[in-house]
Amino acid sequence: MAKQKSIYSCTECGGQTLKWQGQCPHCQAWNALVETIAEKSVVRFSPVSETGQVQNLSAIEAHEEPRYPTGVEELDRVLGGGMVHGGVVLLGGDPGIGKSTLLLQALSYMSEHRSVLYVSGEESAQQVALRAKRLMLDVKAVDLLAEIQLEKIHTVLSERKPTVAVIDSIQTVYSEALQSAPGSVAQVRECAAQLTRLAKSSGICIILVGHVTKEGALAGPRVLEHMVDTVLYFEGDMHSSFRMIRAFKNRFGAVNELGVFAMGEKGLREVKNPSALFLSHHDAQVPGSCIMVTQEGTRPLLVEIQALVDEARTPNPRRLCVGLEQNRLAMLLAVLHRHAGIPCYDQDVFVNAVGGVKITEPGADLAVMLAVVSSLKNKPLAEKTIVIGEIGLAGEIRPVQRGQERLKEAAKLGFKQAIIPLANKPKQTIPGINIIAVGRIGEAVAQMY
Repeated sequence: MAKQKSIYSCTECGGQTLKWQGQCPHCQAWNALVETIAEKSVVRFSPVSETGQVQNLSAIEAHEEPRYPTGVEELDRVLGGGMVHGGVVLLGGDPGIGKSTLLLQALSYMSEHRSVLYVSGEESAQQVALRAKRLMLDVKAVDLLAEIQLEKIHTVLSERKPTVAVIDSIQTVYSEALQSAPGSVAQVRECAAQLTRLAKSSGICIILVGHVTKEGALAGPRVLEHMVDTVLYFEGDMHSSFRMIRAFKNRFGAVNELGVFAMGEKGLREVKNPSALFLSHHDAQVPGSCIMVTQEGTRPLLVEIQALVDEARTPNPRRLCVGLEQNRLAMLLAVLHRHAGIPCYDQDVFVNAVGGVKITEPGADLAVMLAVVSSLKNKPLAEKTIVIGEIGLAGEIRPVQRGQERLKEAAKLGFKQAIIPLANKPKQTIPGINIIAVGRIGEAVAQMY
């Protein structure tokens, strides 16, 4: 028997090379080449368009396709209003975070109005039925296929043509055209490409469930995220009942939207007021606590920033952040010393975003800095005060996006005072909240109490 030929595929870009190299020659990623068996080239794809000919863009009739609501409002928010005709969604998350539970709940609702199909490659039909019974879902109209062979799944989807199909998960599906094992780079890329092509040609909405690596990235080649229309990540602490789903890519809606759920005995429950999760309830104002309004997509969220400043017992003071960027904290402390005259070089500084939320926008700078000053001076901020603003290296307080929406959200939740950048000062007063606009760090520190 002839020896099978091996090639090396890149897990980042999918590029191939005959010899192993430390760096991918296509995308320059280090340690990304893995060995796979070379496959014979066969024609496996058909054109998406029926004609397959060049067309003039202005002559193509483009009409808005109606969205299919999933019945889960938080999921619809992240998707941009619901599923799109022929759209492909990739949902990734840690094991046991609730991906299958959420999709089974969504299919249970959609089955009342549309045909749905659940393809299970990880669990048997009895296990899926047991979960549906435990969640007390009406699944009379939900069709189930326990299969991992791509060709059989392709045939069933082509014959039945359901409106929505869930593939759980893409890492378990394999194609007979390839000899590598399920979950390998070649298999994941091939199966995802075939299912995406089927969705575009037939109009079936396909949701792919993806595994994640120990670093938290989606397993398989990075080209998997480029193929699909929407990439969603399911986040949350396994020791907490709260879960968050976030959009990192969406061709049919806004990115960085956030949906919040609470895991209970009957599955995932939507959280209508997520700001309550990220606020601690103190009997009185405490030092080191500052409330900010962050913008997650189109939704403003109130988050409590807590800081603890203590005298350092080691030559190198510690700088620790949870939910915020650690390098940015070091920069803010340097700006605080230079432009406000408040040194922290001999202090340990710990900063935490309450509730497990991750804040990536620079609009949290001013809230972090005032929380640090409050803890250092052991003086709490004024009651019912919110803070927003980005801080520059020159000590100026820069404006943030959608400032008025953030202020209205804070006023709706009963906050009476807001410290904001001068450029975000609204032209008209917002009822129920006092606006304090500041332009420099020194002014903001003076307005704390």
